[in-house]
Amino acid sequence: MSAPESLFVKACKAQAAEHTPVWFMRQAGRYMPEYRAVRKQYSLIEICKRPAIAAEVTITAAEILQVDAAIIFADLLLPLEVMGLPFHFEAGEGPVVTTPVRSPQAVEGLHADGAAELGYVSEAVRLVSRHFATRLPVIGFCGAPFTLASYMIEGGGSRNYVHTKKMMYRSPRTWDQLMEKLVQVTSAYATDQVRAGADAIQVFDSWAGCLSVEDYRQYVLPRTTELVRKLQHTGAPVIYFATDSATLLPSMKETGAEVIGLDWRIPLDEGWRSLNFRGAVQGNLDPVLLFADWKQLRLRAEDILHRAGGRPGHIFNLGHGILPETPVENVKALARLVQEHPTRTS
Repeated sequence: MSAPESLFVKACKAQAAEHTPVWFMRQAGRYMPEYRAVRKQYSLIEICKRPAIAAEVTITAAEILQVDAAIIFADLLLPLEVMGLPFHFEAGEGPVVTTPVRSPQAVEGLHADGAAELGYVSEAVRLVSRHFATRLPVIGFCGAPFTLASYMIEGGGSRNYVHTKKMMYRSPRTWDQLMEKLVQVTSAYATDQVRAGADAIQVFDSWAGCLSVEDYRQYVLPRTTELVRKLQHTGAPVIYFATDSATLLPSMKETGAEVIGLDWRIPLDEGWRSLNFRGAVQGNLDPVLLFADWKQLRLRAEDILHRAGGRPGHIFNLGHGILPETPVENVKALARLVQEHPTRTS
């Protein structure tokens, strides 16, 4: 860990901080001219696999925005490749898994011992950590087992997750074997990032919101809890985030993650209250508000800060990633607003 005493790490541990720390999901992305210039030379996967370029993209975004943490530039699906499951990106379609995993034999054939092949991400973390030293903490990340499994089974994004839920309901043993393998790979992968200097790990469960509370608790919670506990052996706090997750928040907290990410669909105080104000929360401005005029954006951001009530353990963020075409000046101004906002400790 490079910056264990940073405001961000303190907030992850629900400790009082001088101001509310702020960073943004997808803070290095297509909305930034500097990133678009890099993308003219390299594909997304090429950037991920070139540690010097991934580090440069990570550092540039954090320095331009003057945020309180840098999240490493990588892609959620990188572990699929080392498990023996190729994927590619199609314009307008997002990631596409060439041969979806839909049978016991396909799950049996997946490798669970190849996390070391993802060492290029840890090397990028090492470069970013070395650059910032104690000035800025670095966030590593991995996909949660359910979200990675859904990509593997559906073959890409989905509206109804029919194939994923069919495996859960009809082949629970096969489903659990897949989740077990994903925990093996992602825990080793994220642990390597902490060894390289990451101060925290964010676990993205982007699609868990498609599940009922009952299904989440039966099919997802046990293995996600296993992942979180493995990561906590590193000493780095874990942030667990899912979209459309208001009904799942109390169950998500049972994983033991120090920080629960909130999307914009639930008021921050209501989300935190559903966790009995235990631990920290991260969020939760609607990313589209960054397209609004400054007066409206400021009012909505201040409302979130007001709802946090000055309690230790709030990390300001969006309720999902920054969108393409987002005005960079609005993102910079929002970061300044949060950092200058007075906090009271309770």
